[in-house]
Amino acid sequence: VQLEESGGCSVQAGGPLRLYCTVSGDTGAGYCLAWFRQRPGKEREAVAGIYRPTHPPQITYADSVEGLFTISQNRDNNTIFLQMNSLKPEDTASYYCAARDRYAGSAWVRPSIYADWGRGTQVTVS
Repeated sequence: VQLEESGGCSVQAGGPLRLYCTVSGDTGAGYCLAWFRQRPGKEREAVAGIYRPTHPPQITYADSVEGLFTISQNRDNNTIFLQMNSLKPEDTASYYCAARDRYAGSAWVRPSIYADWGRGTQVTVS
């Protein structure tokens, strides 16, 4: 699976931003995708995850972004979105898309369980 993030830029605090993750390759029927971020000097952390085989998809968020960020996918299931609202300077980070070929459950927050990663897109909030 190949992943490519886009949409990152510099924004003012309080504003919205939408990130995109283009998914290509054989995602099969059991794919779990997630957004992670890595803030300066910090470890990579989970932001939002979506498990696609269920209807509707099973979605989960980190506590720090619950109610502020929304993960979704397009009808063709080849793009994953991360809508970020009310951005704060502490949301400044490189944002990454990750994929795993099976259900992750509560382990979805662990970067090590994902086999495929994009190169990231930078978001700067000031």
